[in-house]
Amino acid sequence: MNERLRRPRWLHDDWRGWAVALILVLGMAVTFALVRTVVDANTARDRAIERRSHSFEVMILARSLGENLSQAEAALGRFVISGDKQLGVRFAREWASAGRQMDLLARMMGDNALQRSRVVALDRAYHARGRELATIASGAADLQPDRAIAAFYDARDSASLRRIDELLGQTMAAERLLLDARSIELDATVARSNRLAGFLLALGIALLAIGLFVGWHLLQAIAERRAAADEADAERARAAELEAAVAAATESLRAEQAERAAAEAQLGQAQKMEAIGQLTGGIAHDFNNMLAVVLGGIELARRHAATDPALARHLDLAAEGGQRAAALTRQLLAFARAEPVAPEAIDPPALIAGMTPLLDRTLGDAIRIETRDEAQGWCVWADRHQLENAILNLAVNARDAMEGRGTLTLTARAVKLGAAEVGGCSAGEHVAFAVTDSGHGMTPEIKARVFEPFFTTKPVGRGTGLGLSQVFGTVRRFGGEIAIESAPGEGTTVTLYLPRFQDAAAVPAPAEPADVPSEPGTGLDILVVEDDARVLKSVLAALGELGHRAVGCGDPADAPRAIAAMPRVDLILSDVLMPGQTGPELVQALRTDRPDLRVLFMTGFAGDLDDDALGHDSVIRKPFTLAALSHAIAAAAGG
Repeated sequence: MNERLRRPRWLHDDWRGWAVALILVLGMAVTFALVRTVVDANTARDRAIERRSHSFEVMILARSLGENLSQAEAALGRFVISGDKQLGVRFAREWASAGRQMDLLARMMGDNALQRSRVVALDRAYHARGRELATIASGAADLQPDRAIAAFYDARDSASLRRIDELLGQTMAAERLLLDARSIELDATVARSNRLAGFLLALGIALLAIGLFVGWHLLQAIAERRAAADEADAERARAAELEAAVAAATESLRAEQAERAAAEAQLGQAQKMEAIGQLTGGIAHDFNNMLAVVLGGIELARRHAATDPALARHLDLAAEGGQRAAALTRQLLAFARAEPVAPEAIDPPALIAGMTPLLDRTLGDAIRIETRDEAQGWCVWADRHQLENAILNLAVNARDAMEGRGTLTLTARAVKLGAAEVGGCSAGEHVAFAVTDSGHGMTPEIKARVFEPFFTTKPVGRGTGLGLSQVFGTVRRFGGEIAIESAPGEGTTVTLYLPRFQDAAAVPAPAEPADVPSEPGTGLDILVVEDDARVLKSVLAALGELGHRAVGCGDPADAPRAIAAMPRVDLILSDVLMPGQTGPELVQALRTDRPDLRVLFMTGFAGDLDDDALGHDSVIRKPFTLAALSHAIAAAAGG
């Protein structure tokens, strides 16, 4: 709808509306100024009147003080002449009354420094004159009228009396001047207020006249626009119809945009997960190299620490720490989709039953574990270790959400899903692994981020933020999906959906090779090609411990010269990823002259290797044990 049509007509964009608004503002300002002027004028006038009244009071009090002093001295004179004691009492009363007036005068003069100094001098003269008159009154009371009369006549011309008259005259003169000045000030204030009020009144009248003029024109404008009201209503009706059509089209467009935004968000999340997965895969590669050095050195030290229990215990602790670091590396590799998998047919109830003792020890006695078998005998095809690790991660998160006390329910059930019913799951039969806790639940904000790598709500030191990311990667790797149901205060249920495996034939997992020590005299001549000096040193030490004769080469470019310098070469143990030249490229170049060369590759990048480049040569994953290295060498050398 046209914005101009929605505004009041008198506020249309022309001079009339703006003029009316300006006149209203000026009128209010003039009214306020007029009221303020009247208030200020009244306040100033009241203050001037009060100060003038104060001057009048001071003058009256000074005059009354002089009269009281005169009356007191007159009463004393009659007392001296007549000897009438009533007159003496009257003198004392009049003189005391004059003293009280003196105190009142001093208080009234407190705001005027000059007058205050006169009052102080007047008070001293008053007390001096009082002492003179008291002496005369004492003589008259002692029936010595002649001496008292003589003293009274002598005191009529005393300095204190002259001083009193002089100070009273000065005080009254000064206060009279103040009275005149304050009267002039009052008149000026009233005149100034009258002038300002007159000006504001004139301005108000002018504004009123202008307002009437503009109002008349505004009425004309309203009359002119009234004729166009019907046409505007018709235009609004047509605009409403157009808006309805646009709203319908916009709603359809919004729905399409929402679908596209959801698809873009899913794509962005997948790309982010993929990018971080590549990063973590590279980190895990370097970390496996370090672990190969650490665990290899520990295993070599343990072989020579059998006679020292304390040293063996410390080495066991160090090995445990290394194994925990290796487990973290497997988590990184699982998230990066770079860990080798060994899928097999898995019976869900048997998997959960086998994990129950581990969960009991991991979660503690305060967590009650309940299991439910609703799988109907269906199996799934997945890596057993990765699936167990995913369920264990969910159980540990549930324990933390329940703060170590509550009920954990593990359920395996058979479900049939429609297309896109749960995330990206295809339609068909699935097995759902549900982990339900009685914890505090999650807010929608946290629920939207739980699968982000390195995101965690646990305190520092209690979580890496990789657990749920690993679960996410594991489920997606085997064609499944994950769903979360949670609300604050209602607990959480995390469900893993994996496709049903129709052929229940299980694939046995390979067993860990036993430690087969080399026999004396069976050692091999081995060239070790490894760019990491620490890994190279560790591998050479391990081969020496196994009884082999090993030569190290830190640069693949130097490998041909190293082979030429060796009397014989039974095996080449080479890293896969090296700067300048990879292990497969090195082996391909060497086999040009020696096609029967035996090769064993070793790598810390556990996944996505180029099988065509590796050919049929064996591969051992870092970090490895002495036993695993011994069996890998035996298999490669005998291959």
